[in-house]
Amino acid sequence: MTVSPSSTTGSTTVLLRNGVVHTHSPLAGTAIAIRDGLVVFVGDEDQAEAYAQAEEVVDLRGALVAPAFVDAHVHTVQSGFQLTQLDLRGTRSLAEALDAVASYAVANGPDTVLIGAGWDESTWPEGRPPTADELERAAPGRRISLDRRDGHSSVISSDLAAAVPGLLSMDGYSASGRIERDARHAVSNALASLVGPDQRLEAARRAVAEMATNGVAAFHENAAPHIGPEYEVDLVRQAAAETGLLATLYWGELGAIDKVAALGVQGLAGDLNADGAIGSRTAALRTAYDDMAGHCGHAYLEADQIAEHVILCTEAGLQAGFHCIGDAAIDAITEGFRTAEKRLGAPAIRQGRHRLEHVEMPSPDAVAMMADLDVTASMQPLFDHLWGGPDRMYAERLGGRWRGMNPVAGMGHAGVRIAFGSDAPVTDVRPWEAVRAAVHHRDPEQRIGAALAFDHHTSGGWRAARNDVAGTLTPGAPAHLAVWDCPGGLEGREGRKGPSGMILPILDPAVPLPQIHRLVVAGRTVADHTIDGEGP
Repeated sequence: MTVSPSSTTGSTTVLLRNGVVHTHSPLAGTAIAIRDGLVVFVGDEDQAEAYAQAEEVVDLRGALVAPAFVDAHVHTVQSGFQLTQLDLRGTRSLAEALDAVASYAVANGPDTVLIGAGWDESTWPEGRPPTADELERAAPGRRISLDRRDGHSSVISSDLAAAVPGLLSMDGYSASGRIERDARHAVSNALASLVGPDQRLEAARRAVAEMATNGVAAFHENAAPHIGPEYEVDLVRQAAAETGLLATLYWGELGAIDKVAALGVQGLAGDLNADGAIGSRTAALRTAYDDMAGHCGHAYLEADQIAEHVILCTEAGLQAGFHCIGDAAIDAITEGFRTAEKRLGAPAIRQGRHRLEHVEMPSPDAVAMMADLDVTASMQPLFDHLWGGPDRMYAERLGGRWRGMNPVAGMGHAGVRIAFGSDAPVTDVRPWEAVRAAVHHRDPEQRIGAALAFDHHTSGGWRAARNDVAGTLTPGAPAHLAVWDCPGGLEGREGRKGPSGMILPILDPAVPLPQIHRLVVAGRTVADHTIDGEGP
């Protein structure tokens, strides 16, 4: 895969023909033409002859052309760190993870801060995270930070702890080396100077390139003070511009109106945390975790704080938003939005097009509030795929409460706007896998059709960013599209095979997922791949 901005600009016309075009029309489409960043034609081969003299004509050889994906929740630099530094997602045991730390320390100079992520003790036979003492034995004298896969707790070495003033007395610090809440935020602040902008820009570039190779034309950066320094926002913007992807930037800080213009962000949304995560047992629950008696997680915001933030953003014309996973946290969100509604009126709140991230355990009242006030649910289908079901982490933490979590079908039926994303690095940027996960939700009552799931990961992402124009391949729409080889076959409207309108790949788990040939963003080819000289 080659990823680089194309020189295809200006009034150049590009014709893609002899393929299958995904449209929202029952009419067949085999060809599409692009000019000045817009789709100017979709039709059949006979109609395509009017554009046969285009400056670039591409024979699709039967490939699928579809709207490009939008990833509605990404942490770009942190995703890049996982790709460029120590990735612990594949480790099968605590011992294997510690061996990986030791090898990584040998491969990097003694002054390098060792950054790793992706460990998940729920999949290890030891059933627990590493300790600071074990990190010291694996890599003596090194500054080490290893994030849990959900990003809401970490394990750090004693040498890194010593570099953070006052850490040992902060909430969320454990002598074992495990950190969460205030302690984790303090370590993140310290890493802002220990891991500098050059390294973070390299990570952002790698993450954006990874998105492009997976058919993502646009993404929503969910930055926040507890995730990375403010200067990361500009690095993400730079990496996106260099590659040709479109970035919508959010900053998750309560009431920080003064930072909106300085950072150039669209809203104070994203990972403004109302609670934590289920894997780290920091999501705020009404009743205790099944595997930790008496512990209900942690609520970081109260309903009145949520209301004031929504009011402030609404009056400023900005999107407000919150990270919320547990049912208690979502209850506080619901109360806060209803209070804001009483103050400003429902029309004003609706106009704000606010958003909530994750929304894994919403009550019927929460779902009704979101539908009433046009609040988007930014959700991650791969959460359910990885941790849902009766024998996985959610059931271990929550027992039977895993059923009904991540309710994409229930929320959609209630009229809630939905956008899909990865929460990378928590899950990989694999949008077709996410669409398939929604179609095959582990709770059968929450399964949705492929066309709807695809819409959530394309048009839904644009709508979540208050853009109601992009996301379809119709004349006059922005030309954000991807070309896919679909070795598992295609199916069309009402299950018919062949070029019959809303064509999508077959998403049965037993068949291969599509492979990308080309990504076009605003009419520019930003990624292309020819397989053995036979691709488009």
